Amino acid sequence: MAVTTPESLVSLFNSTRKIPFGCPILDSFLGGGIPCNSVTELVAESGCGKTQLCLQLALSAQLPLNQGRLSGSSLYIHTEFPFPFRRLQQLCHASRLGGNSDNIFVHAAHSAEQLLDEMPKIESFLVDSQSRLPIRLIVIDSIAALFRSEFDNTHSDLKRRSSLFFKISGQLKSLAKRFNVAVMVANQVVDFMGENGSLNGLRIGNLGSLYSSGRRVCPALGLAWANCVNSRLFLSRNEEVIGADMSSASTGGNGDTLCRLTRRRLYVLFAPHLPESSIEFVIRREGVFGVNR
Repeated sequence: MAVTTPESLVSLFNSTRKIPFGCPILDSFLGGGIPCNSVTELVAESGCGKTQLCLQLALSAQLPLNQGRLSGSSLYIHTEFPFPFRRLQQLCHASRLGGNSDNIFVHAAHSAEQLLDEMPKIESFLVDSQSRLPIRLIVIDSIAALFRSEFDNTHSDLKRRSSLFFKISGQLKSLAKRFNVAVMVANQVVDFMGENGSLNGLRIGNLGSLYSSGRRVCPALGLAWANCVNSRLFLSRNEEVIGADMSSASTGGNGDTLCRLTRRRLYVLFAPHLPESSIEFVIRREGVFGVNR
């Protein structure tokens, strides 16, 4: 019987095909992109760039094999806001990736039970897609919205919620391996309520070191969901004061208006094939780009 070791696991992920973002800096940082055959979680508060990265990944997946992509289409499952068709079209026209919105299939899901019930339909869709441009990416944006209002803080509801976590993630991992697709799951954050690196009295890795918009935060859905993903990425945004806006003085103001710059970072919190690390990135009309400092 083959024994799985940390070295063999790293080797397996390094040899797995990946979907790049189309930015050489980001793709190098992530070891080539988002790996197929696994579930990658992207955690952030609103406005950090989760959806931007998901859309960019869906466009990049379409490019030909000879350009290092997977020549595939994407299934994009949105769960709360209207799908951002306008931003997708903007990326199609403004980015150097190219890509076609016709190769991104959009589906809405409004509850965890609905998503679980529709897994057989999703599987059938992946089977049928093999006769055209095959599905190479599944995006769920976001998973937290499916669990936001249906569960109370009771033992029975928490047990039912955890059961749904494992059923949904099990189905996603099965689809990822059977069809050689990458699964990207966006997640939200909640305010960090623990002390000294703990959450409700439990020590959980580096959760105490996550900050965004000047607040300590941690991924939504707790420990049970954390065990359902293979890799976890985190996006942060923080404003920095870079000086005073003296232009207001020339127009009759007092000149004490502060100039602020929003800085964004992408963190690898855990992944079988990557070390914990971070990189700065920016969002432009053309897409998301890493920054070398």
